[in-house]
Amino acid sequence: MPTHSADEAISSGITGPDAGTARQTGRIRRLRGNSLGISLMLIAEYGLGIGVNLYVGVPAADRGNGLASAAGRALTTQPVLLAMHAGLGLLLLATAASVLTRAIRARHRFAITASATGLLAIAGAAVSGASFVRDSKAGASMAMAVLTGIALVCYLGNLFAVRPTAPR
Repeated sequence: MPTHSADEAISSGITGPDAGTARQTGRIRRLRGNSLGISLMLIAEYGLGIGVNLYVGVPAADRGNGLASAAGRALTTQPVLLAMHAGLGLLLLATAASVLTRAIRARHRFAITASATGLLAIAGAAVSGASFVRDSKAGASMAMAVLTGIALVCYLGNLFAVRPTAPR
């Protein structure tokens, strides 16, 4: 009986149409994993945002600054809770772009739409956050909260709507 190395078994084990199905299943699995991860990050960001809103005053030096300046100062100055909130917000933007890329690679229409909407909602929340730092208006804070909720619904939608294909 011939013996094969593990590499030979892996390289020759799945070929033809089954290889495409295995790749697609892997893409779907990674998309769902990223959707879960970003959902958890959004919940953490929501909690940090509530904490900032209730317990942290935006430093007077940050008021009246532009978007980039507001983000930079929030990341590098006190209070720490505000820096954590801003840092996680930037990480969410990068993660949202990754989830959208995975949705496109998986060619899942619902996931593409939901992920693009989620990315836009996170970007809108970031702009609202910078606006809040600039002028402390309640409307900007409300916009951040609502847009974060919309993004969360989008990524949770990926978890429920995106399923691996059944083997043939």
